[in-house]
Amino acid sequence: MARAVWTNLLSDDSIRRSSQTLSAVAGNAYLYGGELRPREPVDSAVYRITLDNKQPSDTKISTTTSTSESPQPRVGSASTTIDGKVYIFSGRGGTAMAPIEEAGSFWVFDPSTSTWLQVKPADPQSPYPAGRSYHALASNGKDTIFLHAGCPEKGRLCDLWAFDISTRQWRELAPAPGPERGGTSVAYAEGKLFRMNGFDGKTEQGGALDVYDPENNTWSTITYSTDGVSGPGARSVSCLLSLKIAGKPSLVTMFGERDPSSLGHQGAGKMLSDVWIFDIKTGKWTEVQADGENAPEGRGWFDADVITNASEDSIVVHGGLAESNNRLGDVWRLDF
Repeated sequence: MARAVWTNLLSDDSIRRSSQTLSAVAGNAYLYGGELRPREPVDSAVYRITLDNKQPSDTKISTTTSTSESPQPRVGSASTTIDGKVYIFSGRGGTAMAPIEEAGSFWVFDPSTSTWLQVKPADPQSPYPAGRSYHALASNGKDTIFLHAGCPEKGRLCDLWAFDISTRQWRELAPAPGPERGGTSVAYAEGKLFRMNGFDGKTEQGGALDVYDPENNTWSTITYSTDGVSGPGARSVSCLLSLKIAGKPSLVTMFGERDPSSLGHQGAGKMLSDVWIFDIKTGKWTEVQADGENAPEGRGWFDADVITNASEDSIVVHGGLAESNNRLGDVWRLDF
C-alpha cells in the first residue's frame, strides 16, 4: 500500500451539497452549484475556500454573489481550469430539471476579478455538444478542453469533444468505448486523456482504464481486476485526478457509489471510501493507506481537484452524498 495523510480543513453548513463543481486555482478552491435537496439547485454564488493555510483552523470561506452576467443555478455540471480560470459546461436546472442547453457555450469564472463571462463558439452554425449533466471535463492545461459522456434529456452518451479556447471551435472526436454512461471520470496526463468508471443505467462500470490519444484520434484500453486488491472496484460519481506522486506521473481515483439506490436520484447507494493510485509508467494500481486520526467518510456525487504545490501535489475534496443520504459540507486535503 502507498501511504498518505488526510487533513480535515473545515466543515460548514453553508457549503453542504452534492453534484457541485470544485476547482483549485492558486491556493484557493472555487465551489459552484450543486443541490442540498434532491433536484433543487442551490444558489449561483461562488464560494472561495483558502487552501494555502498553515493550520486547518486558518481555512476561510468567502462568497461571490451573482454578477450582472452569471450562470443560472445548476446541478451535475462539470468544471476544469486553464490559465487560472474556471470553465463549466451545462448541467441541469430550472423547474423541470432538464439539461441546460447553451448552444455549446462555457461559463468562465475569473478569480482575479470575481466575475463570470459566457464564452460562445465562434461559429453558431458549427456542430457542438448537446447540453447534459453528470458529464466529465478535463483540459490539456494549455488551449484545449475535453468534454465526455453524461446524461442528455434521455439516455446516456459516450461522445468525446474538444474545444479550442483560442479559436472557440468545437471538434467531435472518436467516441469512447461503450457502454454509454453518466457519472464517469476523465483526467489528462502525459499527453493523453484517461477515462474510467461511470453508470450505464443498470450497473457501475469498472475494470477498464480507457486511454484516448489526441494525435491519432484513437482509444485503447488498459484492463485490470476490480477485486479491490490489485485494482479498484467498479463505481460511478467518483473522481480521476492527474498529479505527480513521488515524482511519478500518476492518476488517483477515490470514493464513489458502488450500488445505485433503488430510489434513483432521490437516495444514496453503497458509498466507497477507498483511494487508489495508478502509476502511468508501470500500469499498476496501488491502494492508499491513509495515516491520521480521521479520514473522510465514504461518498459519491462529490468533487475534488489537484492542489499544485512547489514541492508536492496534493488533493482537495469537498462535499457529496454520504451513504446516510445526507449532503456533506466538509473539505479535506490529501497529502502523499
